[in-house]
Amino acid sequence: MIGRISGCLLEKQPPRLLVEAGGVGYEIDVPMSTFYRLPEVGAHVILHTHLVVREDAHLLYGFATRQEQTTFRQLLKVTGVGARMALALLSGMDADELARAVVAQDVACLIRIPGVGRKTAERLLLELKGKLSGGVEAGGSHVVVKDVSSDVLETLLALGYSEREAQQAVRQAGVSENVEDGIRAALKWLSRS
Repeated sequence: MIGRISGCLLEKQPPRLLVEAGGVGYEIDVPMSTFYRLPEVGAHVILHTHLVVREDAHLLYGFATRQEQTTFRQLLKVTGVGARMALALLSGMDADELARAVVAQDVACLIRIPGVGRKTAERLLLELKGKLSGGVEAGGSHVVVKDVSSDVLETLLALGYSEREAQQAVRQAGVSENVEDGIRAALKWLSRS
């Protein structure tokens, strides 16, 4: 199995990349979460990969982090989820967001992803429960995220918002560089909802 590619990024046209490694050009499909982190064409790139072998093709999928690769592999184990749907899920949310959705059993978060219906979302939540760790740990009755989002979540809880409201605000506000911006974005989203 090809587990990692290190080489020159020759082309990038979502969701496909062309990476030259050892004189061979590899076509690699990546989720948008990885695509947005890529350097410019011509730069050196390292991707964690997963090779899917089918009767009619060998398909290579690439990921910026080992966590994305592991999450992709867990998604492939879910009944009815293929590589395309797993790629769509990781394009619609990053691995940490997916892990938080599984811990919170948040069906609504998953059905926002194109191609994921209610039954598929419920199956994903059921079959992935306890299997995605990423940046999420079960901490008593609330979710603790090991990044800026955890501080934003704790602040919202301290301000009196319910756990569900706080988690949803953190998800909707997106990832911020610092806690202050994250709190500001979350409060702005809460004031509109």
